Amino acid sequence: MHIFFSGIGGTAIGPLAMIAVQAGYTVSGSDKQDSQYIQYLKKHGVSNIHIGQSYEQIATVHEQQPIDWFVYSSAVSIENPDAAELRFCHEQAIKTSKRDALLNQIIADKKLRLIAIAGTHGKTTTTAMVIWLFKQMGIAISYSVGAKISFGEMGQYAPESEYFVYEADEFDRNFLAFEPYLSLITGVSWDHHEIFPTREDYQLAFQEFIQQSEHTLMWQDDFAYLGLENGARLTVLQADPDQDEIKHIAGFYNRLDAWLAANAVAKITHKTVHEVALKLANFPGLQRRMEAIVPGLYSDYAHTPEKIRGAMSVALELAAQKNQDVVVVYEPLTNRRQHYMANDYQDCFSGAKKVYWIPSYLAREDPNQRTIPPEELISHLSDPSIAEAQQRDENLKQTIQAHLSKGDMVVAMAGGGGDSLDEWIRSEFKP
Repeated sequence: MHIFFSGIGGTAIGPLAMIAVQAGYTVSGSDKQDSQYIQYLKKHGVSNIHIGQSYEQIATVHEQQPIDWFVYSSAVSIENPDAAELRFCHEQAIKTSKRDALLNQIIADKKLRLIAIAGTHGKTTTTAMVIWLFKQMGIAISYSVGAKISFGEMGQYAPESEYFVYEADEFDRNFLAFEPYLSLITGVSWDHHEIFPTREDYQLAFQEFIQQSEHTLMWQDDFAYLGLENGARLTVLQADPDQDEIKHIAGFYNRLDAWLAANAVAKITHKTVHEVALKLANFPGLQRRMEAIVPGLYSDYAHTPEKIRGAMSVALELAAQKNQDVVVVYEPLTNRRQHYMANDYQDCFSGAKKVYWIPSYLAREDPNQRTIPPEELISHLSDPSIAEAQQRDENLKQTIQAHLSKGDMVVAMAGGGGDSLDEWIRSEFKP
């Protein structure tokens, strides 16, 4: 079967393309721009990728080898319901779907049990930790994770595996397409406002996801936030990040993620949580989660107030070990998000010596919404004096370099993909 992935450079579609290759399918794909993820895929067996998403390009691919299934990212249909590639496939009567249908097909065909990790924040780190634990225990595992990891590929199909570990994203209600054997809820707070217009809509989606799961592990705070009732299919944990086995992990929320992951793997393997958690001692982390780019400069995926607080807790603990000050360069992810969460920034950068706030990374924007400038977003901080509006340019590069020369810890926080702050610092500051 020949599967064509549109938006193949996305952190959800890309790993699925790799899984499809490993599962024996012929794979090709496209994206509107080149990126580090595209280059990663090309180095890991997904070589037939072209940049650009025109009618002519996909027609050429189809002529060379007929496409059986067209899988597209949510961004493709949201940005343009009449996208050229979609139009071509409809004209050619090619099967089209989002990624959930293909993944469900693979899970069914390979007779796998789904372990789904869902939540507004923490799901990528928790997914990586679950994968790490299975690998440390010598248990074959298939999985998809939305970030590069040093101990495996972003997506993997292992023929001998019994379980599939999946980072189940709530965007576009993707996670509601699945009926997991075991679900983990890492933390819930209202997000993706264009999909879930009210907080209640968001909560209802998570309630439905939990109802579709055979069993769910979650924190007491989320249990209360979602208004759930106790039952045999729920395990509710009390947040205690000071367990001896995970004290070495930097960051309050990272320790919570670790304990949740350990409880899940202990349940699956019938081991004690203690002996499972000990195997996180050498967990190497993952890309864009306080990832060192050059000495003193880090990249982190934080792009909501909750994620920023989590990243700050890690940064401040690490900086304290070297008696450093923390400096943040922040690129918000999408302008549309800012219209909903500007009032929530408040103290999320608490502890930072300085914040350099650059314009938002634009993606899937509402053309009717005014673009909010950095200066206005800064005014929503409890202490706006710590922040300064900047542009991503040579002056910002020199500012970062000056802080590094002083021995400060600089953290670039950004959620975007191609042509984001993350890619810029990797280009401008090379080892």
